[in-house]
Amino acid sequence: MPYCPFMNNLDNLSSTVMKPKAPPLPPPGNSFFVMTNFLKTEGQKQGLCPEHPDRRTRCSSDRNCKKGWMDPQSKGIQTGRCVVYEGNQKTCEVSAWCPTEQTKEAPRPALLTSAENFTVLIKNNIDFPGHNYTARNVLPDFNISCTFHKIQNPLCPIFRLGDIFRETGDNFSEMAIQGGIMGIEIYWNCNLDSWSHHCRPKYSFRRLDDRTTNDSSYTSPRSPSYNFRYARYYKENNVEKRTLMKVFGIRFDILVFGTGGKFDVMQLILYIGSTLSYFGLATVFIDFLINTYSSTFCRSHLYPYCKCCACCAVNEYYYAKKCESIVEPKPTLKYVSFVDELHIRRVDQQLLGKSLQDVKGKKVPRPLMDFTDLSRLPLSLQDPTPIPGQPEQIQLLSAEATPTPGNSPGWCQCGNCLPSQLPEKRRSLEELCCRKKPGACITTSEPFGKLILSRRALQFLLLYQEPLLVLDMESTNSRLRHCAYRCYTTWRFGSQDLADFGILPSCCRWRIRREFPKSDGQYSGFKSPY
Repeated sequence: MPYCPFMNNLDNLSSTVMKPKAPPLPPPGNSFFVMTNFLKTEGQKQGLCPEHPDRRTRCSSDRNCKKGWMDPQSKGIQTGRCVVYEGNQKTCEVSAWCPTEQTKEAPRPALLTSAENFTVLIKNNIDFPGHNYTARNVLPDFNISCTFHKIQNPLCPIFRLGDIFRETGDNFSEMAIQGGIMGIEIYWNCNLDSWSHHCRPKYSFRRLDDRTTNDSSYTSPRSPSYNFRYARYYKENNVEKRTLMKVFGIRFDILVFGTGGKFDVMQLILYIGSTLSYFGLATVFIDFLINTYSSTFCRSHLYPYCKCCACCAVNEYYYAKKCESIVEPKPTLKYVSFVDELHIRRVDQQLLGKSLQDVKGKKVPRPLMDFTDLSRLPLSLQDPTPIPGQPEQIQLLSAEATPTPGNSPGWCQCGNCLPSQLPEKRRSLEELCCRKKPGACITTSEPFGKLILSRRALQFLLLYQEPLLVLDMESTNSRLRHCAYRCYTTWRFGSQDLADFGILPSCCRWRIRREFPKSDGQYSGFKSPY
C-alpha cells in the first residue's frame, strides 16, 4: 500500500501524523485491514480503580461486589469493595489497568475518513497444474498510474477504496464509523486452447457482513462492525504504562475463483465411448434380470417359499408389458374393509364394469388403531341400568343373518345398500357392501351410531380442528357429512394413508347421507386424493 500521510486536528487530540500500515494483528489469509476510526484510553497503569458504570458494575454496598470474581465483559478482577466512581455513582472496585476503558460509541464522523482515497495494488497468481499453465493479473503492459474502472480500465489491479464502495452501493463514510468487511472477488474464466486463447481476470465487489440488521451499536454481536484492541506500552518515571487503542476499520477479503479448460481429442473419444457402452450394458443387464426372475422355475419354486424374493415378482408385470403400449400410467388405488374380515383388501386394478364387491384384491394387514383418539370425543357411553335376573347382551355382527327384504342390489349382503347415483362408467366403484358374506349391517351397531352419526361428536371434532369455525345453516350438513366420512375411514382403516384411498360401503354412505342430507339430493361420490 503506498505511503499516504495525513493530519487530524481534533479538540481532544494533539496533531497526530497517521499513515496506512499493517495492524498489530494482521488478518490471516488473503486479507488486509484499513483503520478508519479509533477510541483511545491513555495513561493506563496497573492498580485498583472503580470500573466504568453500567448495569453489571453498579453497586450500593460491598455486598454487591464479590472478591476474586471476573465477568467476561469486565475490565479486571473485583476486590470486593464498592467505591465511588463519580458523584453519587458507585461501582465495584477492580484490579486492572487504570483508569478502565469507557464504554462509549465510536466517534462520528470517523476520525480517518480520508482513507477513502487510499489505493491498493492487488497481485494475484493462478496455476492450472493439469495444463501446466500459470498466469498473473498484472499484465505485461500494466500502467502503474492507472486506477480500476469497471468500463474504462477493467483489468487495472490498482483499486481506490472509495470506488470499491461505490460499486457495491455502500457509503464509505458511514461504514468507516464502526467498520465492516468487504469482499474483492477475482474470477478467472480461462480458455487455454491455442486457437482461441483467453485468460483474463474479472473483478467484482460485495459486502460480506450483514448490513440489513437494525442494531447499530458496535457492542452488539449482531451489528455490522469490525474492530479490535491493541496497546502501546511505555515507562514513565520507572512506572509501566500503556495507551489502549480500540481500532475500527474495514477488512478486505480477496476471494479468487476460476475455471480453465483445454480441448483434448483423446478425452472426448474416451468419454463418448464410455457413455455409449454404459447405455448398452444397462439395457442388457435389465433384460437379463427381468427374464431371469420371470422364468417358470422362479414362479413355481422360488416365490412361494422365499419371502425375501417376493418383491421380485413385480418383474412379471414388466416382462409381460415390455412391448405393449400403455394407455394409462397406472390403475386407481383403492382399499376395501369388510366388517366380517380381519384384514383389508387392496385393489390396484381397473374395475371395467365389475362390482367392487366382487373384486378379490390383495390382503393387507389392518394397522393397529390408536385408542387414545377416542378420549377426545364427547361420547355418552354411560352403562345402562342392569335388569336383575337377565344377563348382559352384546350385539354380534359376526353372526350370519338373512338380509332384510327390499330393493337391495344383488351384490348387497346386509340388506341396507342402495343403487349408486354415479354415471354408468363409475357406478361399479360404489357397488360395495359392508360385509363379504350375508349378515347384520354395520350401520345397526352401537359404535357406528356413537362414532359416525353423533351430531354432537362430529361438531366437537370440527371445532377441535378449527376452534373459530362458524357452523351456519347452509354448510352444517355438508361439513358434518364429510366429517362422518373421515371418521368412518379412520375407524375402519386405522392408518391415514389407507383411509385416504378407502371406499365407503353403500349402506354406510347412504346412512350418513340420510342423517346429513344435501338439499338437492345429488352427491359427487368418491374422489381420489391424487
